[in-house]
Amino acid sequence: TLRELGPIQRTAEAIAIVDVICSLAETARLFNYCRPTLNESLRLVIKDGRHPVLDQNLVEEKFVPNDTTLDGENMRLAIVTGPNMAGKSTYIRQVALIVLMAQIGSFVPAANAEIGLVDRIFTRVGANDDLARGQSTFMVEMNETSNIVNNATERSLVILDEIGRGTSTFDGLSIAWSVAEFLHDKIKARTLFATHYHELTKLAAERKGVGNFNVAVREWNEQIIFLRKIVPGGADKSYGIQVARLAGLPKEILDRAKEILAHLENPNGVAAVEKTKRKRSSKNMPQADKPQLDLL
Repeated sequence: TLRELGPIQRTAEAIAIVDVICSLAETARLFNYCRPTLNESLRLVIKDGRHPVLDQNLVEEKFVPNDTTLDGENMRLAIVTGPNMAGKSTYIRQVALIVLMAQIGSFVPAANAEIGLVDRIFTRVGANDDLARGQSTFMVEMNETSNIVNNATERSLVILDEIGRGTSTFDGLSIAWSVAEFLHDKIKARTLFATHYHELTKLAAERKGVGNFNVAVREWNEQIIFLRKIVPGGADKSYGIQVARLAGLPKEILDRAKEILAHLENPNGVAAVEKTKRKRSSKNMPQADKPQLDLL
């Protein structure tokens, strides 16, 4: 009856809380989670962290754990580079999930973790437009970035994935570079920044709080093997053509892409590729005024 509605709802709420606590405890027991250390510092140190979902759902390969160290001073902005599909996005998302789990009182998927409390977790991941509001992918990306730079604080955790990819290369790189500088210099938030703009790795030479990391890969017979391990240093290239091969693009397209890539990367703007049976003149190559943008 309606007279018993209040007690029934309170009982249901209490049972729900107990259910959640028991579920977190059982998950921690089954999958070897650790009890995180929470404090008021700006340190974020995770040893052998794992993604709480993918760690259990991967079938074809075993999940590779990774370490994370951010301290708000000597290492507050981590630039993560590497090929598509290597695991950059998974890595930065797992850090955000581990911090969130720790602050709701859960054990976390790691060997050990020390987490300085965060006031908010800001994320800019994925690539989606908003047709209902007439907003392009890039506009949605900029709106989300604007929300971050206008509201984040020193105690925030910021997760950025591919800022600036929705527009031209030089515009995108310029915006990504400027956002990275602002987060480091002004806001001073702990930040993980995944990007294909390898030029951003130069920030580490200018600012002591910036560090470069990349997802390790190995090349073998024109194939790439993803090691899924985060290691210090910037990536040398993105291996986009090799990833396109994995997706099943025809060999003719891939061979032509290699020719164009060699042409665009050549400092003199002249094609420097081996002669093939199908000779192509330089006029068929796309022209690039600058093969790379140097902001220094």
